[in-house]
Amino acid sequence: MPPRIGFVTTCKNREQHLKVTLPQNLADNPQALFVVLNYGSERDLIEYLESEQRGPIETGRLVLYSHFENPVFRMAHAKNMAHRLAIGEGADILVNLDADNFAGPGFAGYVERQFTRYGPGMFMSARMVPKKMVRGINGRIAVSAKDFLKSGGYDEVKFNGGWSSEDKDYNWRLRLLGYRDVVISPFYLTAVPHNDRIRFQQYPHMRPIAGDLPINPNTVTRIANNGAIGCGAVFRNFDFATPIEIAPIPTRIFGIGLHKTATSSLHAALEILGYESFHWNPPEHARAIWREINYPPWYSPTLERYYALSDLPIPLLYPKLDRAYPGSKFILTIRDEGKWLTSVEQHFAKQRPTEDTFTNIIHERLYGQRTFDRDVFLSRYRRHNAEVSEYFRDRPNDLLVMDMDGGAGWDELCVFLANPVPAGPYPAVNGSEEN
Repeated sequence: MPPRIGFVTTCKNREQHLKVTLPQNLADNPQALFVVLNYGSERDLIEYLESEQRGPIETGRLVLYSHFENPVFRMAHAKNMAHRLAIGEGADILVNLDADNFAGPGFAGYVERQFTRYGPGMFMSARMVPKKMVRGINGRIAVSAKDFLKSGGYDEVKFNGGWSSEDKDYNWRLRLLGYRDVVISPFYLTAVPHNDRIRFQQYPHMRPIAGDLPINPNTVTRIANNGAIGCGAVFRNFDFATPIEIAPIPTRIFGIGLHKTATSSLHAALEILGYESFHWNPPEHARAIWREINYPPWYSPTLERYYALSDLPIPLLYPKLDRAYPGSKFILTIRDEGKWLTSVEQHFAKQRPTEDTFTNIIHERLYGQRTFDRDVFLSRYRRHNAEVSEYFRDRPNDLLVMDMDGGAGWDELCVFLANPVPAGPYPAVNGSEEN
């Protein structure tokens, strides 16, 4: 099934532009989803959409959301909110489309082909050519829904005061995170011409700058917002009696139970829930995560490719991961001690220690030795679980303890992550030798 393209537009008192661009964009891209966020507009945006765009709204091609809580147009927050709403409507690839922008005929198909051509790990952005292109197209950025969430969206902390260079900053951040920047063809980059009086009507304090602020890559935040991405109350279409609350999401999800505590099953469950999950394999990624988190600058480009991570070395790193990725959720899987010891003993019986493997390094860090010893291992297992519980003692909302031999499964996990419970049983991987 091809990815669903979602065009995302925020609007505060720019109805005069949206009335020109939206009908054309709908006609030029009939297969795409359009999400318009009314960010407290004080004119006739709602009335226009209800009277003139009722057809696309009734078919679900166009969805209106309204947010009334912010008197100031906080651009980064508005974009994040609209992007998250588009994800909720089923968009796989998100395209920021400012209210004054024309998408161009077939732009949705073009975006789909580019993402298919270049594969994972890419995003698309516009390049403004002065005197050859209409101003206002620099905000055109296309990114997959999963990568948008992994990156934290636009930086609401840095750009809390309104309009600025949040699009340039986001472009830099995506590149720092290792994504390939694919330039959008100029054929699709055009907008309604207008002057700076209209451009700065919502943020007159920015008008003396009359241009984008410079971005210093050395000060760019890699992952923004600590999970608080576009949060707030919205109303869908014309139902203003039923608020919908957009809540924070985890920056990352870390499984910090020791090996052989059903971490393979947790990994499978997280993938069923739609998270890009890591579980030891490939081992070179585990090695890179260990090196990157333990040495300056104490963040991990390898880790950041994933949204959820479990198995060794993650349980040994949880305090550092908590500091490096605030706003994350942690899951401690535990098992019956006797069953756990049996699984670990069977696992070690199959291994032949060597002098230089990463596995041996991790086992030495965890147990102080490379060979199985029942008393040593049980003591370390108990100490790990006790230390995790103590570390999160005053933060119960950040830690979930799952007793895998006590029947833990979908109900606990989905409540903790605010996910609907999927159909089918909770996965059981590897039986008694569960990783």
